[in-house]
Amino acid sequence: MNRSSAMSARTKARKRALDILFEAELRGRSLQDTLAERIAASDPPVAEYTVVLVEGTAARITELDQVLADYAEGWSLERMPTIDRNLLRLAAYELLCVDDVPSAVAISEAVRLAGDLSTDSSAHFVNGVLSSVDRDRPALATP
Repeated sequence: MNRSSAMSARTKARKRALDILFEAELRGRSLQDTLAERIAASDPPVAEYTVVLVEGTAARITELDQVLADYAEGWSLERMPTIDRNLLRLAAYELLCVDDVPSAVAISEAVRLAGDLSTDSSAHFVNGVLSSVDRDRPALATP
């Protein structure tokens, strides 16, 4: 697999992970149950990296929400659009816990998804929050 197809596979995996996070919250279901349903349905099949992102985000959601609450100046998590909140959780997990993804990639993918899927101001907001998290990443990184 060449580098560009690997990147597009990860891009698709991120989008699918975001879909699962968003669906779980809208339905009031756990991330684990929603992921299991999507894997069982296999339509389309759930990529391995999607599983990594959803399981990792689920395992650290309390820590991630605290980091995001600290960095989302003027915004509580509850006030954010659902898509933005879940996109920030996913990207913060990738920034803080996934070693083989460059920060710039995690941030740019999140900003692109925000621009495609959310409000006009979301891309700028997501970029600002994640850039601040990335700046302080050495102090925030979780084992």
